[in-house]
Amino acid sequence: MPSAYILANVTVTNPMQYEDYRKFSSLAMQAHGAEVCIRGGAVQVLEGDWTPERVVLLKFPSREAALAFYDSPEYGRARQAREGAAVMRMVLIEGV
Repeated sequence: MPSAYILANVTVTNPMQYEDYRKFSSLAMQAHGAEVCIRGGAVQVLEGDWTPERVVLLKFPSREAALAFYDSPEYGRARQAREGAAVMRMVLIEGV
């Protein structure tokens, strides 16, 4: 079964409120076995016009595990905490 990744680009609009999202999303990641590959850090654009702000990359053992994380009550609490604090762009990518 191929692994799966959740890739997110986040524009934080309220850093203080965003801290609650970080706390709750961390708990959800731990509960669902997400491997944090990237969480913030410097970004250098090598090609194209994409200018990501805060990039997050999570690895899961399968597509089903990634969707279980996203649809979980734990992550739902994090999403609720994020409302008004950030703009999230997120995709699920199947690995090889």
